[in-house]
Amino acid sequence: MSSHDVMPEMSLYQPVRVEDAIGIANQFADRGWLVGGGQDTYGWLKDRAKSADALIDLKGIESMRGIKETADGIEIGALVTLTELSNNPLIKERYSLLAQAAGKVASPQIRNVGTIAGNVSQDVRCWYYRRGLNCYRAGGNLCYADTPEGMNREHAIFNASRCVAVTPSDTGPALVALEAQMVIDSASGQRVVSAEDFFVGPNVDITHTTVLGSGDILTAVRIPAKWANAQFYFEKVADRNAWDFALVSLSAAMRVNNGVIEESRIVAGAVQATPRRLTSVEQAVRGKARDEATANSVATLASRDANPLNYNHFKMPLMDNLVKRALRGQA
Repeated sequence: MSSHDVMPEMSLYQPVRVEDAIGIANQFADRGWLVGGGQDTYGWLKDRAKSADALIDLKGIESMRGIKETADGIEIGALVTLTELSNNPLIKERYSLLAQAAGKVASPQIRNVGTIAGNVSQDVRCWYYRRGLNCYRAGGNLCYADTPEGMNREHAIFNASRCVAVTPSDTGPALVALEAQMVIDSASGQRVVSAEDFFVGPNVDITHTTVLGSGDILTAVRIPAKWANAQFYFEKVADRNAWDFALVSLSAAMRVNNGVIEESRIVAGAVQATPRRLTSVEQAVRGKARDEATANSVATLASRDANPLNYNHFKMPLMDNLVKRALRGQA
């Protein structure tokens, strides 16, 4: 009889080139698990909620490390840790939104190990799903959270489609706000996908949270110079300041000229399965002053189309108030 206190038996591969990792990933297909920091992976495997025949440890691939300037912004290697991201002088100076978001993930110990790729690729945190119950996302025919008895305080208020779990990523909404590009390598070559299209909801694919398929490896994240040194706002509301996942978060990037908002991207986290662009708010504030009056006049647009569950109605005013705080430019 196996113990849940130890890892199940599986093969370990430690490639040093992306091409080799792709080859191994293709060999094992869905039975191979790509590992960067492993903070999400090891919990699944140890709890026996998911299984794999092989772990493909990517940490030895040097080409997936580092943060560098490019002709049109910066490129962040997929293996860059969240601590590196939050402390990097270039990120802090030009894209402080991302540095703040990375600095709010979990705990210092987890940020020291967890990677940017892992944070955006992690699976949802619904406890029914994580306990191994046969819900829709696990291939069953029921969402346990979306029932009269279901505990759904942390779940979605938008765009639920059989599954009501939310994205757990703190950096994902920031990357969407910054118009980041996700670089994906596979046996068929390299493709670049916008951060906004990288995340997928249950209406598109209920078994995955991103566009990554079997044999795909997220190797880098690119952030365009367009939003460098813009005015940023990040806030994460959670039950505890450390460790916890967001109840609601807000990432905003704004181009402001003489106090007037010329362009903005405002993205909420933890309100649906993907980062949620608040396009109605973005459109409403274009050409308006970044001040209290603008904040008060448009904030309720944020939650206008929400469809809350039994126990998460509080997310609507919380979301509206975060938008207010972002638009008036103060906490």
